[in-house]
Amino acid sequence: MQKYNFDNPPSRRGSLCYKWDCKENELPMWIADMDFEAAPEIRAALQRRLDHGIYGYDDMGADWYDAYLDWWRERHGLTMERENLIFSTGVVASISSLVRKLTTPNENVLIQTPVYNIFFNSIINNGARVLESPFRYDGARWEMDFADLEAKLADPQTTLMILCNPHNPVGRIWSREELARVGALCQKHHVTVISDEIHCDLTAPGVGYVPFAAVDETCRQISVTCIAPTKTFNLAGMHSSAVYAADPVLRHKAWRALNTDEVAEPNTFAAPAAIAAFRAGGDWLDQARAYIWQNKRLVCDTLARDLPNVKAAVSEATYLLWVDVSAVTNDVKDFTDRLRAETGLWVTPGTAYGASGEGFFRMNLACPRAAVEDALARLERFVRRNR
Repeated sequence: MQKYNFDNPPSRRGSLCYKWDCKENELPMWIADMDFEAAPEIRAALQRRLDHGIYGYDDMGADWYDAYLDWWRERHGLTMERENLIFSTGVVASISSLVRKLTTPNENVLIQTPVYNIFFNSIINNGARVLESPFRYDGARWEMDFADLEAKLADPQTTLMILCNPHNPVGRIWSREELARVGALCQKHHVTVISDEIHCDLTAPGVGYVPFAAVDETCRQISVTCIAPTKTFNLAGMHSSAVYAADPVLRHKAWRALNTDEVAEPNTFAAPAAIAAFRAGGDWLDQARAYIWQNKRLVCDTLARDLPNVKAAVSEATYLLWVDVSAVTNDVKDFTDRLRAETGLWVTPGTAYGASGEGFFRMNLACPRAAVEDALARLERFVRRNR
């Protein structure tokens, strides 16, 4: 039985919500931001902190460390040491700081594309060069191209790789074997790995993910991992995340990077939100995952039945769906612009995530089922009218 309210959350219009700052007739399904209320246990913890009445400088106490350590050990099989876990205000802020600290100007940072578009910003804005290793797509599933990956890691100018695990936007959970190959290649070519694992808890029901640092000792020692409760529990506005590095040199560099950029100090609600999420949010999360996967199943089944020329790539994780429209357009940016203008459905063109995203769009399904049904109706009308 569904215990939490996923069907009828409060309206976010007029609440200074970035996602819903749009026209009245528009349905925004672009940015990775849930429309679900946070778990009541989290809201209760925040209310207790609010009721204290004093909001001065805070620090991270033992409960914060223990909440992270216990969650990743029990849920994901990763044992972390308390001294190697560092608070940060966000995964993007952490990645940007780490790129600046772990590279010198004009060195290559490798990313596997299509990938989260802000990675490009974090690389370019910090004086490094983007080096893309495109995935291969077999018509249903995206795979790493290891030959291309090794050739680009072998370039002496390539010193850093940003791994997205699980992957946004293609929805893959990388296997232990795939991650071990990545780790071995990076060690061979002296490349450090930043593993962005912010979507790690948002897997299909009954399916887990493998933390990069849990694969083997090689992966553990050459990597810095970025984790957070924010995507999982819809807490992005709390600016609460963490960085983990087992190697003492990498750990020190990460600590220096975050403190130099002043992104290692918590706001008043950062610790209480994370502690409550990891200590009391598990049941809410499991029900949210089930609800999201029902939404995904609805989209996939409806497309197969009513729009067979539009299909979703195999999705194992995230609340995002990567939709293939290459059979109905050769310009996905034009397609999504017209889709929004003509129907109000707002999704993200795949080219935002790299040139290899042509022919796809990303849509966010962490929303009420009625919104998903509405989106499907708008998409179907548009495709039928424009074929």
